[in-house]
Amino acid sequence: MKIKERAENDRPREKLMNKGVSSLSDTEILAIILNSGYKNLSVLELARNILHDCDNSLTKLSRLDLQELLKIKGIGNAKAVSLIAAFELGKRREMEKPLRSNKIKSSQDAFNYLNSVIGDLSHEEFWILLLSRANTITKALKISQGGISGTVTDTRMILRHALNYKATGMILAHNHPSGNTEPSKSDMTITRKITDACRLMDINVLDHIIVGDKKYYSFADQGLI
Repeated sequence: MKIKERAENDRPREKLMNKGVSSLSDTEILAIILNSGYKNLSVLELARNILHDCDNSLTKLSRLDLQELLKIKGIGNAKAVSLIAAFELGKRREMEKPLRSNKIKSSQDAFNYLNSVIGDLSHEEFWILLLSRANTITKALKISQGGISGTVTDTRMILRHALNYKATGMILAHNHPSGNTEPSKSDMTITRKITDACRLMDINVLDHIIVGDKKYYSFADQGLI
């Protein structure tokens, strides 16, 4: 059944306007983002098929890059770009929360912030959280982006950002797409290198968080910082 043939209250847009966004299923929200169907498929059928291909997991869908989305039958450039933009907007909304909240008091607080930023990525990224004297986040910055197995980190760039934003504290962070949060030898080495460099500038590196599949490893909790 085409969207226009459905009862008005069963159409995703009209349902949102009449009953609110919380009344919509994942399929219906996805259909609104996709905007149109494909050949003999209505937009709702297309949305349902896409979710099915992703095991009905929004997290799995959000991890697909442009080229992977374009391989899905019924998704062209416009639909792929709309999906990527929608997920990115949701991620940026989550990133705003800690900037308005209380100070980072524990590794769990840092993880709660970082998980929304790098927790669902299929590639590795290295970030820093710059902190005030009260340990509130003043700036979150991506330092580098790599592949599945690693990323290159520039200590000089990290110091430059910290000095530019007048940070007194810092939390290092990166993700392991494999889900294994145990630090590698290179993770240990770069942590010591950055910590030593920051110490010379009176900048305190409070922690290095490795984000995995809904879990994390804290260098500070393990007594390594």
